[in-house]
Amino acid sequence: MSWPRLSPSSPPARDRILGLTARATGLLGVSAVVLVGLFLLKETGSLLGRVPLEALFGSEWQPSLGRYGLAPILVGSVTVTLGSVLLATPLGVLLAVFLQFHAPPSVATVLLRGLELLAGVPSVVFGFLGLTSLAPLLGQTLLTGVLVLGLMILPTLALLAHSGLASVGSGPRLAAAALGLSVPAIAWRVIVPAARRTLTTAVLLATGRALGETMAVLMVTGNVIDWPRSLTAPVRTLTAHVALEMSYAEGDHRAALFLSGLVLFLLAGALVVLGARLGRAGATARG
Repeated sequence: MSWPRLSPSSPPARDRILGLTARATGLLGVSAVVLVGLFLLKETGSLLGRVPLEALFGSEWQPSLGRYGLAPILVGSVTVTLGSVLLATPLGVLLAVFLQFHAPPSVATVLLRGLELLAGVPSVVFGFLGLTSLAPLLGQTLLTGVLVLGLMILPTLALLAHSGLASVGSGPRLAAAALGLSVPAIAWRVIVPAARRTLTTAVLLATGRALGETMAVLMVTGNVIDWPRSLTAPVRTLTAHVALEMSYAEGDHRAALFLSGLVLFLLAGALVVLGARLGRAGATARG
């Protein structure tokens, strides 16, 4: 008895269209990133070719005298960002563990909807809140910026951490419960270590958002170009720097502001690369 020969069936037209659309969208996104990078390089190329790097990343910003030192502004950006992440990370993980293991379902649902709402609030609202509530007490300082930025990224970080804990699955929980571990022990000794890759990715995404924030830090950090010598000192971030001076900048001054944008672009790219490597490392470990 001979069996009929089966030819491989081609995917339906709808699947082919969806696949082509997905590829085109991905290509468009990559092209946009490349074009942004090339544009920033083009705008800063003339300045980079004439001014030495030690002058561009020195400590003095005086465009009228040809001094374009970005070092204090870069350090201010990194300090505000790291401070807000260090503040929001433990709070976000604690909140995620509470929602996942301790909160009653009705309470967890309400809190999750509230976090989703806060995550969508425009940053200028957080800046206005800090300007009217914290700035009168603490001044327009590094500390005020850290508190406002930490509050702003907390909902996003908590939601991502909650999703990471939920992605672990029921297997490790059931095994730990069968061994007689308590709920806190299951949460902190089993689930959180198992989700550490996802939690790290959540922290990196929150760091990226904090690094690129403009309006909130512009309103509360004082915008003084100086080294952040204490928590009560005013600072200026790269994003606020560009927003404040781009409207009237010309020539090399304008190119130096584009250099600020290029530095931010490279820092964001480094976070993306780090997140991708951690994701690959996690996949290899699971494999």
